Amino acid sequence: MTENSALLIVDLQNDFCPGGALQIINGDRIIEPTNEMVRSFSALGLPVLASRDWHLPNTSHFHDFGGQWPVHCVRETEGAAFHPALCLPQDAVIISKGTDLASDGYSAFAGMTADGKELERFLRDREVTKLCICGLATDYCVLSTTRDALGRGFQVMVLSDAVAGVDSTPGDSERALAEMDRAGAQLITSHALKNLLLKGAPANVQAGQAVKNS
Repeated sequence: MTENSALLIVDLQNDFCPGGALQIINGDRIIEPTNEMVRSFSALGLPVLASRDWHLPNTSHFHDFGGQWPVHCVRETEGAAFHPALCLPQDAVIISKGTDLASDGYSAFAGMTADGKELERFLRDREVTKLCICGLATDYCVLSTTRDALGRGFQVMVLSDAVAGVDSTPGDSERALAEMDRAGAQLITSHALKNLLLKGAPANVQAGQAVKNS
């Protein structure tokens, strides 16, 4: 499981968490399992990526310019910052998306790294074939990112306890998870994934985890 895997955290930003401009009720409940995954991937030297909405203030994504959503995650604002309890490693790769004035940019595959590399190109260069996805929101950006990952031939695991949805229509999140499952993504809990990672980890990492759990 460990070889050629990466963790992708989708849009765990202030504006999508309680108190934010486009808050997801209990959206911050996914922070603890997400941080656990960050620790697990980092311990194995596997890539940790985090996408973020990084909108311009006059994007067509917003109500005032013909879009569906209130103003949120405007670049360089507090709302666009990652939630302060999210423990990203220093070498985390940040993927900025939603930067085009004329598109919504839901998928992380529509984003780029700080040096202008598309997400797919980064993953190919690192020989990543398995993508483990968590974050916000289940029924929009997580769903869109999962669709694109599968369409590009990546194996995908979606962390069912580390996603949360908008649910504009009740049941949207459950329907999104069902669609991802039908499309070929594996739905898995963070605890189960941690155990899979540990099984494939070097002996010294396994020993360290055993001491931590004792």
